[in-house]
Amino acid sequence: MPFGYLGTTPNQQLKNSGVFSVAEALQVQKDGEWGGSLQLIADSDFTSSSGVEFTSIKENLYDVHFVQLNQIYTSSTSGYPDTSQIRLRVSDDGGSSYKSGASDYQYAFQFVKTDGSSGERPDTANTDMILSGRGTTTHPINTYFYLYNLGNSSKYSFQTMHNSIGSDTEMSFGGNVYPTASTINAFKIFATGFTITGNIKLFGVKQIWVTLDY
Repeated sequence: MPFGYLGTTPNQQLKNSGVFSVAEALQVQKDGEWGGSLQLIADSDFTSSSGVEFTSIKENLYDVHFVQLNQIYTSSTSGYPDTSQIRLRVSDDGGSSYKSGASDYQYAFQFVKTDGSSGERPDTANTDMILSGRGTTTHPINTYFYLYNLGNSSKYSFQTMHNSIGSDTEMSFGGNVYPTASTINAFKIFATGFTITGNIKLFGVKQIWVTLDY
């Protein structure tokens, strides 16, 4: 009995007949080849860090990356939201420098707070990708987001995210874009003028590719 159907065309990279048998499906699962499965690239614990850099991101292997920010807080929340936000900058030279021009990034967010207030935060010209607001030791930040097209020199790199901000009892979702077609091979996460503490995990998102034959 077939497990699932992909069609006799297109031809599959896995080279079966277009129908997964139970044995094939179990083998694909065992090999970790299902599209959407996460492959750990880096797992970083840090305390009072000026910024966490990821310079080996395997951008040539993955079109999509998944990042978890776990229990993150900054050394201060003064100057919020301009300085104590968690931010990201990308690099196309392996981390020797990071893009930080006044119009290098664009973002847009929707947020809602437990007091019932809500709103949006758009910006068409910014020095960083904005990942989250302030976090404290008692109300840390927990965020996950996706990064797309980092290794594709012909497409913009962009990010989508969901997060919870304990210090503001706030939930938000939105995204950022680096609107320049370039191969991105490193990025760093930081808070301007402050240190950060917590854990960050970086994954590549596994995909199954097919080719169309007509």
